[in-house]
Amino acid sequence: MLPFRPAGGRIRGRARLLAAAVLVALPAASLPVAGASPAQAAARTVAGGRLDWGIKSSFQSYVTGPIAHGSWNLTGGAATVGDSRFRFHTATGSYDPDSGALTAGFSGGVHFTGHRKPDGSYELDLTISRPQVAVADGHGTLYADMTSKEKGTGKVTTAARVPLATLGLDGVDTRGGGTPIALADVPAKLTAQGARAFAGYYTEGTQLDPVSLSADVRTDAKPGPQTGPPDNSDTDGNPERGAVADAAVDWGVRRTFREYVTGGIAHGRWQLSGGAQDGGALFRFPRGKGTYDAAAGTLDADFAGTLRFTGKNLDLTLGAVSVTVKDGRGTLAADVTTGGTTTGGTPLATFEAKRLTPEKGLIKLTEVPTELTAEGARAFGGMYRAGTAMDPVSLAVAVDEKAALPALPDLGTDPKSAAGRGEQAKQAAPTGQAASDSSVSARTLTLAIAAGALLVAVAAFLVLRARRRTTPTAPPQD
Repeated sequence: MLPFRPAGGRIRGRARLLAAAVLVALPAASLPVAGASPAQAAARTVAGGRLDWGIKSSFQSYVTGPIAHGSWNLTGGAATVGDSRFRFHTATGSYDPDSGALTAGFSGGVHFTGHRKPDGSYELDLTISRPQVAVADGHGTLYADMTSKEKGTGKVTTAARVPLATLGLDGVDTRGGGTPIALADVPAKLTAQGARAFAGYYTEGTQLDPVSLSADVRTDAKPGPQTGPPDNSDTDGNPERGAVADAAVDWGVRRTFREYVTGGIAHGRWQLSGGAQDGGALFRFPRGKGTYDAAAGTLDADFAGTLRFTGKNLDLTLGAVSVTVKDGRGTLAADVTTGGTTTGGTPLATFEAKRLTPEKGLIKLTEVPTELTAEGARAFGGMYRAGTAMDPVSLAVAVDEKAALPALPDLGTDPKSAAGRGEQAKQAAPTGQAASDSSVSARTLTLAIAAGALLVAVAAFLVLRARRRTTPTAPPQD
């Protein structure tokens, strides 16, 4: 990942000479190439990625606090990540590496409610969805679709692509990048239009939470993952029973559990292996195999993938996930490993599954509510009681080999993994950084970063030494 180039500062005297020497010493591959090649200059398509934004942390606290007594819920596959941030997924748009222009729109939304009235409605009712970031000529704007109830009057306003916030991109050059394009902790300020759409709770210029995003780009126009079965799927004569051609089960376990794992108590994370996928608000266990009988309403399927949660006083692994359906009820089970002990086939959650009729070659259950079992409660170490509502489950079973499973929310390439430097990406640009991955290796990138750090350190040393030689011990009086 080649970082975008911050604007240079003023370096004088011998510091300037040393800076030039350091830059000359860098390998040519680590520096921007003057005159992009035709392939590099061609406009590119944005396909996949994530945007992480807390909107305004104090607003979240106000909504859920003792004044508003409210709550928020996620829509459209949005998720939570880290410290009170919302994750929006599946970036689409365009990028021009020659001019640096970037447009990336994301899916998902957040619905805030508070100040409940006697009639059950809410005085505070605000939805922010489908955020889009547009960067051009060194300026950035975050847009969003917004529905809000005006403070005091209760007038409801719905508007698409509201310019909600301006983004502080001073010193960030977005030209010449490859993939993924990444911006970390970019400052955001509320616009005049955003203040109106925010129902009058904040004024223009209010500082919002910083914005981070990552977007995959590609030069071709290959179609993205299909979101449903192809047009030539067999829609008639679906077999009523037989072997499963392919299947996937999507489950987020429980949103508050994920927040606990990555939050300030457990300081942990999760890891996926064996083909399991991260969809932001859910985990997908793919490559399902088994049998079904639509007439009898039964299903028995096993899935690939392993999910492991680790943190302080926490080490929980779920593997060999399976789903069985019988008598209108479904059970999601897994091999559970905790404390070094594995319990096979542990029933974790149950859900309603009254209809297993194939349509266009697929049996689908979408976001069905689940409840924790007694065995599941023990697997989670007693954190939750039996009967606790867990995250909904979605199930897709292909009974026709031509049928395609629904697409998973696309989070794109992890910018930290692509950078090969973990949290250093964040530390390198606390007020905003863009990054890309062209043909530069991680080794070259590390050298470029190290050389840049050396340049800054040496320049600072020379300036301080010069001051020590010329500056009196008492502060100047003028």
